[in-house]
Amino acid sequence: MISGLKILAIVPARGGSKGIARKNLCKVGGKPLIAWAIEAGHASRYIDRLILSSEDAEIIRVAEQWGCEVPFVRPAELAQDDTPGVEPVLHAIEQVPGYELIVLLQPTSPLRTTTDIDGCIELCIAEGAKSCVSLCEVEQHPAWMYKLDEQARMNPLLSGEPDYARRQDLPPVYILNGAVYVAEREWLRRHRTFVAANTLGYVMPRERSLDIDQELDIKVCDEVLRKAAQG
Repeated sequence: MISGLKILAIVPARGGSKGIARKNLCKVGGKPLIAWAIEAGHASRYIDRLILSSEDAEIIRVAEQWGCEVPFVRPAELAQDDTPGVEPVLHAIEQVPGYELIVLLQPTSPLRTTTDIDGCIELCIAEGAKSCVSLCEVEQHPAWMYKLDEQARMNPLLSGEPDYARRQDLPPVYILNGAVYVAEREWLRRHRTFVAANTLGYVMPRERSLDIDQELDIKVCDEVLRKAAQG
């Protein structure tokens, strides 16, 4: 709880995955991928209740082993490849009422820390915002990106931008990193998205913003965790 607001955190984890088979159960740093989100959420100073949303019996069993509550089974129609990501969240908050602030913790961000979760919540509350999401600075700046026409001629992706000759002169540009999403419950129900006008951005470093999408990401994450464990 923060500022008198009860907080529900949701870990969404369906059984299917396009890039990596059974991705949410893959071992990362010696743990199932979903365990990282569960542990970080449980350590939060503000989250009152942490739940899993899944249609998959094995994922449910593993999540419970790691101490995550599973108050319902997600309908199969909300676990398809083309299901919008917010739909399972909207379903979850209808099943578990009584919370004013909703936090979404996607399992695919295992390097996200409890400090990131609490920092995003704190920023949302401190600024009186309806929603706040985590970002990281882009590695490849769009000011140096191009489109090709049918004759393979280059055209700047961003028209009207000044011609930056040095990387250090580029203005910072940020991208959603998928690690933390925070929103007021009723606002979320009305807008059906975490990102709308006046949404705040909580900036995370790139080294904690890795998103697990393919096998290479798991290898990179394992190496980062191994080095971190060695100090």
